Amino acid sequence: MSWFAAHVIMAVEYKSKRQERWPAWENIVLVQAKSAEEAFDKAERYGRDEEGDDDGTLTWQGQPAHWIFVGVRKITTCADSANRPGDLSEVTYNEFEASSWERLKDFAAGKAASIRSTDPFADAPRASSKTIAPHRAKRA
Repeated sequence: MSWFAAHVIMAVEYKSKRQERWPAWENIVLVQAKSAEEAFDKAERYGRDEEGDDDGTLTWQGQPAHWIFVGVRKITTCADSANRPGDLSEVTYNEFEASSWERLKDFAAGKAASIRSTDPFADAPRASSKTIAPHRAKRA
């Protein structure tokens, strides 16, 4: 068994209000699996299990809402994946390219910056190979 990092995308969907913006998170989840395909399947199940409205208490900007699973963006193998990750283990990474040092520094500081993602995992299992549409989450 090896360790993988799954990039699971979750979003907030209003229950009754029309949405113009979709707040979303990329949650990076450690997954132990025999292969990247198995890790992808486990990550999808995890994402679907995380859907819901926190027993009816979830609101976003004052509106009743729920979490929806958008997809698994990518699966990466953890460095030294045959061993259990520990303190200061690198578990995942993203590659970027900036057109200037200043833009890269702005990005690192959390400021608005135009950069390009250069994903080295183009052949890995990913959500773009499947269609996942916004939907109403299962009710508790």
